[in-house]
Amino acid sequence: MVLVTRRFLLGALPSTIVLATLPALRALAATPGLTTHMLDTMNGIPAEGVRIDFSVLEADVYRLIATMRTNADGRTPMPLLNAETMKAGRYQLLFYVAEYFAKRGVVLPDPPFVDRAVIQFGITDAAAHYHVPLLASPWSYTTYRGS
Repeated sequence: MVLVTRRFLLGALPSTIVLATLPALRALAATPGLTTHMLDTMNGIPAEGVRIDFSVLEADVYRLIATMRTNADGRTPMPLLNAETMKAGRYQLLFYVAEYFAKRGVVLPDPPFVDRAVIQFGITDAAAHYHVPLLASPWSYTTYRGS
């Protein structure tokens, strides 16, 4: 993957952003698989250390496939599904949102307003790339099918 680094000013602070080139993004989107990440919208940062449970729906029950934590980029260390394991079906991602914010020192109500974010979604094309990001704060979350 070819990366391009750009420097810019964010408010009064200099920052660096790394941009993947268009061919690199096309290559990733062309690779079958499933990826996810979480962004901490309260602090405007990738959410590092978030526990995520990944499950598949089998006979009307979600069966846990894996539990992992996000890295410094807010992403799982490896794809949840790759070209060999990608199958059409119904899946679930369970993000432990309150646990993440509590570890960051955020004072949460008891019970927390957003404890866990559950995203249930379907994969129809096993030859495609699916990306399911979560943008979360202690009070809200949203998702979409990314690229």
